Amino acid sequence: MTNWTRVDGRFADELRRVSFDRSCSLYAEGSAYVTWGNTQVLCTASVEDKVPPFLRGSGQGWLSAEYSMLPRSTHSRKPRDISKLKLDGRGSEIQRLIGRCLRAAVDLERLGERTIWIDCDVIQADGGTRSASICGAFIALVDALGWLAAQKLIETDRIYTQVAAVSVGKVNGRLLLDLCFEEDRIAQADCNVVMTSAGQFVEIQGTAESGGSFDRQELDDLLNLAEEGLQTLFARQSEVLA
Repeated sequence: MTNWTRVDGRFADELRRVSFDRSCSLYAEGSAYVTWGNTQVLCTASVEDKVPPFLRGSGQGWLSAEYSMLPRSTHSRKPRDISKLKLDGRGSEIQRLIGRCLRAAVDLERLGERTIWIDCDVIQADGGTRSASICGAFIALVDALGWLAAQKLIETDRIYTQVAAVSVGKVNGRLLLDLCFEEDRIAQADCNVVMTSAGQFVEIQGTAESGGSFDRQELDDLLNLAEEGLQTLFARQSEVLA
């Protein structure tokens, strides 16, 4: 812990305030409303009684995700993807990330030939939308599995492990946990780290930004910083799901 504070008054190793409102959707089999600093994301999980063509007849289920940002989730209006007749590259990359990460948590063979759709809609963005989406989507997924078990459509709602994500970065030469937008836009390095509660990495996305760079020791320090923040997020998820 350092006495140096950031643009929003936090310490370098401090998360923004994170809260999860569970079962917030009347119709979805699972849902969570995430407030993460000024970022707000609605995550829902829907069960569909079919699988993609490549899994038909296999007896195995699937999990997929969609991600979008509402038009005034940012400082200026962002046109809906439907108006461009295609998903933008960033949104496509993030929704594939969410799907990959959540598949690490569930035994797809136990689902039968069903698909769980994870939808993450960003209502307000202030950095960290993919981290908020993954953390909230995990809660929605757990509730969707619970719904399937309650309907006796699967034998157990057991998950392999919790999954959570957080951002870390290098800003003005300092290593910071959980970048807000003002920090993210000037960062010399930006990493998104996804881990399981068993301590395994699911994905690490790291890149130098704004003409900056980072060395191997800084990378190790960033991963350690992320892991500290993720332990707090796993605890928050557990509290909500208890």
